[in-house]
Amino acid sequence: MKNRFLTTFVAGVAALGLALTGCSQEAAKDDGGGGDKGDIKLGYVTGWTDGQSVSLLLENQLSKLGYNVETETFSDAAVLYAGVANGDVDMYPSSWPEVTHKQYMDEYGDKLEDVGAYYDNAVLTIAVPKYMKDINSIEDLKGKGKDFDGKIIGIEPGAGLTKATKGMIPKYGLDKEYELVTSSTAAMLTELGNATDAEEDIVVTLWRPFWANNAYPVKDLKDPEGAMGDPEKLHFTATKGFSDEFSEAADYISKIKLDDAQYGDLEDMVVNKYKDKGDKAITEWLKANPDAYEGEITDEEK
Repeated sequence: MKNRFLTTFVAGVAALGLALTGCSQEAAKDDGGGGDKGDIKLGYVTGWTDGQSVSLLLENQLSKLGYNVETETFSDAAVLYAGVANGDVDMYPSSWPEVTHKQYMDEYGDKLEDVGAYYDNAVLTIAVPKYMKDINSIEDLKGKGKDFDGKIIGIEPGAGLTKATKGMIPKYGLDKEYELVTSSTAAMLTELGNATDAEEDIVVTLWRPFWANNAYPVKDLKDPEGAMGDPEKLHFTATKGFSDEFSEAADYISKIKLDDAQYGDLEDMVVNKYKDKGDKAITEWLKANPDAYEGEITDEEK
């Protein structure tokens, strides 16, 4: 059953305590003692496995450089970006600032820092099962709302993908037939798994890179109107001043560049092969991809 892949997701609400404390930001900086280079907090949205995979990679590698790395998950991108902007979170290591998350860059951009991009072909998609032979374009959804119970199954309400889909629906004249149902990535994948197991009709919001595109029998629908946006890059977005406070970490992070095969292998290791064993997944991936990017740190180099 494809639902076995969902064991990595926790659909519950993530802790959202972002209020500044007297030591929250200062304690995260270099204390200059005992070889400790400081504490770095990474954040990503629950169920968004690009952020999960890259956070685990950074945790593994930056720890070898002498940093104490902590990861926190959030239920919504808006809260995460606010946390990075106000310094409660040091970095969102897989942000989509060019298109998908542009609204947050417009709001918080002067408080954020771009430390570089690691992947350059990220796209938002609308997808249906491959067995739906007569649906190959978003245009083909028109007039077929009853086949899908009038629903497009989406993810988190605050996601950039949700905003793009809301704009796509009227652009293709689907607003009288369909409603976008939002909840969480985990809930969307549960519905997708149930539908494809039973070979029922379903239309969902997806994106690439994302492991679910290989785990489920789905296909992207053509988007002749370009309503879902152009391909964009995945960035390391940090609190402003990150590179000054953590110069060695920033230099290392800026050199990470992954192609489709390397990224796909990373996410598969984290999400599917090793599931909750993050450190083991990263160790195995580094062995399998010794030349993935410049500057990888091995145990021997610690």
